[in-house]
Amino acid sequence: MFLTDKNIIVLNEVDSTNNYAKQLIADKAGEGTVVLAQYQNSGKGQQGNFWESEAEKNLLFSQILYPGFVEAGKQFYISKLVSLALLETLQMEIPNVKIKWPNDIYIGHKKVAGILIENTIKGSSLASTIVGIGVNLNQEVFVSNAPNPVSLKQITGKEYDVQEVLNEYLKHFYLLWDELREGNFEKIQNYYLSQLFRYNEWSWFRKEATDFEARIIGIGEFGQLQLEQKLGEMAEFMFKEVEFVI
Repeated sequence: MFLTDKNIIVLNEVDSTNNYAKQLIADKAGEGTVVLAQYQNSGKGQQGNFWESEAEKNLLFSQILYPGFVEAGKQFYISKLVSLALLETLQMEIPNVKIKWPNDIYIGHKKVAGILIENTIKGSSLASTIVGIGVNLNQEVFVSNAPNPVSLKQITGKEYDVQEVLNEYLKHFYLLWDELREGNFEKIQNYYLSQLFRYNEWSWFRKEATDFEARIIGIGEFGQLQLEQKLGEMAEFMFKEVEFVI
């Protein structure tokens, strides 16, 4: 382990950068501290899923924030701006990058990055946030049963420097973080919707083994997916209540 001059802790191996970041918060780590790992032996994805990543091939990190200015009810805005910062970073290399609700990053119909955000709440506001991010940069073979992984190198043929991509993400993130501090919620919401995978497009979804056609018309206050079905019926779904048919 070593600490860079930009407050980035680099680890050769760790179970999960989010777990490591939790201990740093307990030890009063400063805001903006980043835990960067070359390999995670128990990488965490959404809903307890495992995040596959070959050693020294990809960008795996967690970011510590103290967003006391964000009301607990608006915590999904952090997910939005993290997704947007990551999207902007990848769009510098390839154009057809989108955010698949709630916060997976897709290139075409394949997943290039995932985000896991863990918040703690104090009173009516957020006390701390750990932003965990995994980006497939240079990995060329995936062996897990994940349905549709892809790396940037598989698409562009280029090799990427992990630290350079991290630094680029941080630049984009802090510009958006300032927007959140200033309370520009509508601006962030509109930007997020404009970059959303299959936004306002008729496509297929699945709920409890039943497929139905609908289009995304919005995102609710708490991050719920708002769909309009073919007969005009509106419905809202929280995370894992509905899935995309891809």
